[in-house]
Amino acid sequence: MQRTDHPLLSPSLGSHKTLTSFHFGAPGSNTTGRKVYIQASLHAEELPGMLTAHHLRSLLESAEADGLLRGEVVLVPVANPIGLAQRLDHKPMGRFELDTSENFNRNYPDLATAISAQVLPALGHDAAANVRTVRAAIGQYIKEWKATTELQSLRRTLMQLAHDADYFLDLHCDCEGVLHFYCEEPCWPQLEALSCFLGSEATLIAKNSGGGPIDECLSGVWWQLAAQLRAQGNSAPLPQGCCSTTIELRGELDVSHAWARSDAQAIGHFLQHICVLHMDEKPTVPAPRCAPTPLAGSETLRASGPGVLVFAAEPGQHMQPGDLVAEVIDPINNTTQRVVAGVAGVLYARIRDRYVTAGCEIGKIAGATPFRSGNLLGA
Repeated sequence: MQRTDHPLLSPSLGSHKTLTSFHFGAPGSNTTGRKVYIQASLHAEELPGMLTAHHLRSLLESAEADGLLRGEVVLVPVANPIGLAQRLDHKPMGRFELDTSENFNRNYPDLATAISAQVLPALGHDAAANVRTVRAAIGQYIKEWKATTELQSLRRTLMQLAHDADYFLDLHCDCEGVLHFYCEEPCWPQLEALSCFLGSEATLIAKNSGGGPIDECLSGVWWQLAAQLRAQGNSAPLPQGCCSTTIELRGELDVSHAWARSDAQAIGHFLQHICVLHMDEKPTVPAPRCAPTPLAGSETLRASGPGVLVFAAEPGQHMQPGDLVAEVIDPINNTTQRVVAGVAGVLYARIRDRYVTAGCEIGKIAGATPFRSGNLLGA
């Protein structure tokens, strides 16, 4: 294992933050095997992934010592030292940078637009060579990107570490919820086994969900360039060079060694499945716990008025239209607002707060029929 500390741009005199990455196996995914990049807690108050990374590190250290690694694994257990240090009135504030109010997992660059004019004419009939060409162009673009703020330097450093990975696993969690996945359509076939190993109870599929999250930045460039090739009538093959997913490891309070060990072991089984960890026999892929559903079919439930929130349904519960999800109690006017499911599906996430204001989001149901468009992600 090699540890590398990456200093971020200092926003103020006398202080600076550092991003730390751990490298296992043989670097150079193009020549020695697949590269897997795993990061945790980009939304810094989402800690289950950080503990999972702690246990995954032990697993990877043992595998490397035993000579079982057949590729490269890069692990970033604390992907957001900026947000991790942000607190207001004793509360963690790790989703948005306080200086700009920007979401730490939005506004990553549109790589397809940035490199298409350069790479499309250079692609030929060799698929592997085409992958190398695209990766080199992405790497050069990131190298030339001049970060002028601490936040930009964090984004640039994460992309430098991950841009040439075959697989990108971004470990998050919700406020309260069951384990669920967000995944781009072209990546789902390659990542379905991972969802089975982890026991995902909802899988939300989209093609460009909007907002520019880091996972879609790095996987979207591949299918977008491939689509441009087809539109030009160019038959040059371009595989999905990076398969990415955001894994929501239940809720913010689901931080336990039992969960983290189990999740780390499941990721280890996936690494064995894709032959990054060598085993004489691959682990059996468990049966899926859910079918993938479109992110555009996910219903966001909201409160129409303020009050005390009382849930009637638990995360993981399967709902039918009209089923009671929650009540909002106004003790001044002695009224009760019923919040009911509008679609059939699993209640995969809900908020942790128990007082809501008018229009406040309170939960999400994974419906099977698309009905939304535009930016499909929340703030």
